[in-house]
Amino acid sequence: MNNGKIVHIPNAGAASGTKKNRTELPAMVTKRTDIDVTFPLDEYTTDPVLIPNADTVELSYDKRESVLRQDKLKLQDDVALDFIFNWSPAAAQCIETTGAEIDAYTDKATGKRKGICKADVLGLMTKFNNDDIPQEGRYLLLDAQMYSQLLNSLTENENTAFLASADAQNGILGKLFSFNIMMRSRAALYTAAKAPKTWSTAGAATDLAAGLAWHEQSVCRALGEVKAFENEGDATYYGDIYSFLVRAGGRIMREDKKGVIALVQGTPAAG
Repeated sequence: MNNGKIVHIPNAGAASGTKKNRTELPAMVTKRTDIDVTFPLDEYTTDPVLIPNADTVELSYDKRESVLRQDKLKLQDDVALDFIFNWSPAAAQCIETTGAEIDAYTDKATGKRKGICKADVLGLMTKFNNDDIPQEGRYLLLDAQMYSQLLNSLTENENTAFLASADAQNGILGKLFSFNIMMRSRAALYTAAKAPKTWSTAGAATDLAAGLAWHEQSVCRALGEVKAFENEGDATYYGDIYSFLVRAGGRIMREDKKGVIALVQGTPAAG
């Protein structure tokens, strides 16, 4: 880490060559050239919130505890969405969903999209296998709608086996085709041109929801401690003022982008 603002992660270069029944000696000596992978740490802060003295006396519940819990959870959710954006690959690492037609459901999106189905997860597994990505440590994050679509595409026996493989303590809802399946209300977001898009950007009619598949050795992140600031008994505001700060960042680890794929909504053919 450089001055606490830039994270440096060595990225291994190419492996040494192998030769069968070597006859030429001495062998040529080579040196591996590693790549310095870097990413910045962004600073996330909440807007200062005032809790008037009257609220601490007159209300029947602890407003301070309620406000601080809500703001901290919102801060953590915003950071998580940025992690997803930072891990979202470009168009070359995108695969389209192939399931049944559904209505577009992201903000301002219109028209029809293709849902996710188990065949799409099988396609992800095949791609990871072709890229020699390890079997263990694969994850697939879906939004709430995609998760329901996936379950709907499974047979009763497949659904039972999937749910039986859940690891609730680690947020894993089940395992399918080598992927640990996870779910949150929103996952990744893409433009019609298959470019990653932040959720804070205004929605468009052609936006595409997306799931994100990765291997744990193909992505990286840094997350600091949440720091609380307080100014209790402020004489000018007649109350207490609070805010939070956290520093975080992340990126795709590998320069070749292997081990990270976005499962982006397909769009039905017009007509």
